[in-house]
Amino acid sequence: MKPRTEALIRLLGVQASYTYERMSGIGVGHASAPLLRDVFATRSVRERREAVARSADFFNSHPYLAGVAVGAEVRAEQDGVPGATISRLRTALSGPLGSLGDQLIWAGWVPALIGAALVAAPWAGLWAVIVIVVVHNVLRISLTGWGLDLGLREGLRVGAALQRSWLPRGAEQAQRAAAFAVGLAVPIVAWRILAGGGRADIALTLGISLLGVMMSVLPATRIRITGLRFGLLLVVAAAIVVGASR
Repeated sequence: MKPRTEALIRLLGVQASYTYERMSGIGVGHASAPLLRDVFATRSVRERREAVARSADFFNSHPYLAGVAVGAEVRAEQDGVPGATISRLRTALSGPLGSLGDQLIWAGWVPALIGAALVAAPWAGLWAVIVIVVVHNVLRISLTGWGLDLGLREGLRVGAALQRSWLPRGAEQAQRAAAFAVGLAVPIVAWRILAGGGRADIALTLGISLLGVMMSVLPATRIRITGLRFGLLLVVAAAIVVGASR
């Protein structure tokens, strides 16, 4: 197996090794190991061990974009960059990768795909969920591979390359798509409930809608609750009401 392929497979499981002290650092180090083994094939064992140890230090960003840091770090090691500079690079990448990943994925394509599944479910049934799960994983693997290649190509220049890439604009567009998909799903789901249900389903729909309006109007919720948390609160409220009514 080629080092890049092995690293990509390991990046898909980077969340499996979270620790309080290093967060996803051990997972990043595990993903970097095949590439570092190839880079240090003609160097001393001590140098390779030091590089592997650096790659497993504290690191915290969005897991889907961890490949950017892995690639940049490996390229920096290949270019002979001092270890202290590589450690600073990892620290500098944590914040931007976490922020961009949250905007693109958790606030972007995930709610967009969920909204699309809700829209299609009345006609496609379970197939809507299956298709959305497949699409999500294809996007995840593609994004991880793109990030790994970007880091391997740019090295220390990866920060500037990220700003020039499609990622910042893609994150903005993904959030717009999420707003559209969820906004389209709400009336369709409500229509299905109201059309096929009895008085209990109608009361449930109206109650959750009223709760949502109240939460939108209250100043405290407008200031402190993000759109994602707002949606989750409504889902929890709906689950409690449904559970109590059954």
